[in-house]
Amino acid sequence: MDPVKWQYETYPYPERDPADEAKRLIDGSPSHPVEIDHFLFGGRRDWSQPFRALVAGGGTGDGLIMLAQKLADIGCPAEITYLDMSEASRAVAEARAAVRGLTSIRFVTGDLLTAAALGPFDYIDCCGVLHHLPDPDAGFRALAVTLAPGGGIGLMVYAPFGRTGVYPLQAAFGRLFGDDPPPDQVRLARRALDGLPETNWFARNRLLGDHRSSDAGLYDLLLHSRDRPYMVGDLGAALERAGLAPVSFLEPARYDPLTYLPGDPEIAARVKALTMPERAALAEQLAGNMKTHIVYAARPGECAEAQPSRAGAVPHLNGVAPAALARQVAAKGGFSVTSDGLAQSVNIPRTAAPLIAAIGGGRSLGDIAAAVKLDWLAFAAAWGPVHRGLTGFNHIHYSVGARR
Repeated sequence: MDPVKWQYETYPYPERDPADEAKRLIDGSPSHPVEIDHFLFGGRRDWSQPFRALVAGGGTGDGLIMLAQKLADIGCPAEITYLDMSEASRAVAEARAAVRGLTSIRFVTGDLLTAAALGPFDYIDCCGVLHHLPDPDAGFRALAVTLAPGGGIGLMVYAPFGRTGVYPLQAAFGRLFGDDPPPDQVRLARRALDGLPETNWFARNRLLGDHRSSDAGLYDLLLHSRDRPYMVGDLGAALERAGLAPVSFLEPARYDPLTYLPGDPEIAARVKALTMPERAALAEQLAGNMKTHIVYAARPGECAEAQPSRAGAVPHLNGVAPAALARQVAAKGGFSVTSDGLAQSVNIPRTAAPLIAAIGGGRSLGDIAAAVKLDWLAFAAAWGPVHRGLTGFNHIHYSVGARR
């Protein structure tokens, strides 16, 4: 048996209890319908129309369940295909869907490289999978040819710097325990972790915690037999070889070098002279804390990110309540955000607080402008800093038909 399949049959990942679906819905990026609409369909998709989605390498179902539940909540006639090689992982995902009564999902056990036979799809979710394939480029190509015209992909791959220490320890544990049964590997790895010297880079990396959460998490992080990280430039090149291009990385501000540099005009001028891929690569080198890369991608020119250029655009806040954010902006002229251990300040004029407070309830930008008694031109000028500050850290998206 392929060692990766063996792993996920033994330790379905992430470890989930289907009974927990009665208590909570795991939310995240990519693949929330509001986010999909914002990054791939310009915020204008008609969600009353059929929507075909593929969750490629769906594991125990986090992305699958979120997407299916959110589409059910807005009454979208969806057909979602789950594809994974692990029967044990599929069983967990199926049980989670059953608890929620989700009927839009077709479950398939199989290889990601066979995805084209199941499509085409308007959207593909592929998170934490491509970096485990024997030939990742073949996986990128398989997904690209499975897309319907105008469709897009949300994917996640591992990044090296935030996972500092993982790969030397994987190699060491593979040498020591690689021929043992998985339970013995986990038992011995836990004992080895307890004795690591303080100079070990993994022991010094405070950004990682999967090994503490469960045996499945430890195995996936430190005992994986096939795991390669991607620098952002490597990811862009892999997308290009598959005939795809990034629409946006998440969060966009994290891929801007000026986020990490002093406000020095000479330095800023040099940054602005770089191409966008060069700027993203520089940001990764400067930040040093990116554990993953999340990107929405599509064929060049086929998808576009939503912009606040029309009165009919409907904004949705992500991860924060409008009233609470408005109070913070009014009091402090912005807010702080922490990403992978790094706290950063986002400046928004205090005068924009009433605009933020009016977000929600399906109100469009035109509705918000009317509520704060501004004509469109004045509103657009006042909204600009709100849009830039919040989109930079994935806190606002536009969608007419989807909702949070």
